[in-house]
Amino acid sequence: MKVCLLGDGAVGKTALRERYLGKQFSSGYVMTIGADFAVKKTRISTEEGEKDVKFQIWDLAGQPRFNSVRELYYKGSHGGLLVFDITRRDSFTNLDSWVEELYKNSGRGPMPVAVLGNKVDLRDQAEDYVTEAEALEFTDNLQTRIQINCEIPYLETSAKTGVNVDQSFTRLAQSIREFLVQSK
Repeated sequence: MKVCLLGDGAVGKTALRERYLGKQFSSGYVMTIGADFAVKKTRISTEEGEKDVKFQIWDLAGQPRFNSVRELYYKGSHGGLLVFDITRRDSFTNLDSWVEELYKNSGRGPMPVAVLGNKVDLRDQAEDYVTEAEALEFTDNLQTRIQINCEIPYLETSAKTGVNVDQSFTRLAQSIREFLVQSK
């Protein structure tokens, strides 16, 4: 399953990927140039039982200057993790443009996504953080707009503490599998 990590720069996409791959959290920010990818094999639970999944995880640079390069990396994607920083409201309001970019450039149209509110470990330090209710409302509206026959989950994550990182990838894989089975 080819999946893309999407979202504005510095929302924690690379840190989430690294944590999922079993690496330690690093508080230093290193900007992704263009794209980076990794592969991970795992098992997920499905209605048919346990299934092996091989993720090809594409971590796409979120800065506007990489827009034209980023388009190339969407091709053949099966799904995406839409990541925003709960302490940066602008990264939340930009999610619609990320969904549009994924669907426009993937060559597959609407596909499964999961919405991740990252950096929940910093919630107490932010005055105007994005609430879970706001994110769930966005996710429900997205589900209605794209009319895809699988759940679009919302999870609050922290690459620093590891909260819901593995679950994010698992839930996306389950949605992709469900979507592919229904599409046959």
